[in-house]
Amino acid sequence: MPYVAVSAISHPGLLRERNEDSLVVGPWTLCATVTENPQSLVFPLGTPLVVAVADGLGGHPGGDVASALVVRRIASLGPALSSEVAVRDALNACNRAVYQAAGGDEGGALSAMGTTVAGVVVLPGSLLAFNVGDSRVFAVSRDGLRQVSVDDSPPHPAGSITSLVTQCLGGSPTYRAVQPHVRAESLEPGVRYLVCSDGLTDAVKEDVLDEILREHDDGRAAFELWKAAIEAGGPDNITVAVVRVGDE
Repeated sequence: MPYVAVSAISHPGLLRERNEDSLVVGPWTLCATVTENPQSLVFPLGTPLVVAVADGLGGHPGGDVASALVVRRIASLGPALSSEVAVRDALNACNRAVYQAAGGDEGGALSAMGTTVAGVVVLPGSLLAFNVGDSRVFAVSRDGLRQVSVDDSPPHPAGSITSLVTQCLGGSPTYRAVQPHVRAESLEPGVRYLVCSDGLTDAVKEDVLDEILREHDDGRAAFELWKAAIEAGGPDNITVAVVRVGDE
C-alpha cells in the first residue's frame, strides 16, 4: 500500500529565547515548542495530507501565537485541500484569521503579529507546494535540490542573517491581502520533499543540505539537517520536515 512518511524536528536554535515556529503534519500539530529528537509519522496515501511549517515573525509581538493559529487552521482544513484553489483559499482565510486574532482594526497587544508559511499537500499521483513568505519547500532527487517555493524576500545583504519579507500572513496593523504561491508537481518515484523555516536555509548552504539528503533519509535526515544548523551557530528557530512517498 502506498504511504507517506514524514519526519520532523523543531528547535529554538542557540540564540533565540523561545521557538516561534509551528508545524503541521496531517492532523498532528507542534506549536511553538521543542522536540529533542525527530518525530516520524506514517500515513496511507489517499486523503490530502498537508505538511507545513509556519515561522512567526521575529521583532513582532505574538509570533508564536500567529504560527500556532495558522498550523491549527491548516490541520483542520487539510483533508479538503485537494486543489490549488482550495489551498489559496485556505491561506487567505489564515491571513484574515491572524489579522482578526491580532485585534483587527482595533489593534491591541498583538497588533501586527504575523507568520510565514510553507508546505506541501500530498495527493495520489501529485503534490501541491505552497508558501507565503520565506520559509521554503525543496524537491529532493538524484539530481539534487530544487526549490519549488518562491521567496517573498529580497536577497540578504552580505554577512546579514536578518530576513525581510515582502508578504506574510498578518504582520501589519491594517489588513493586507496576500497572493499565495501555489504550484502542482507530479509525484515522481524516489523524489522527497524538504519543508523548512529559514532557520535552516539561512544558516546552512544548499550544497550542504544536498549532501546531507543524499546520504540520509527520514528521521536521520531531519536530525542531520538540524545538527548542521546548530553547528552553524543556530542563529534562529529551526524547523525541518522531510516528506517521502513509499509504495510498500
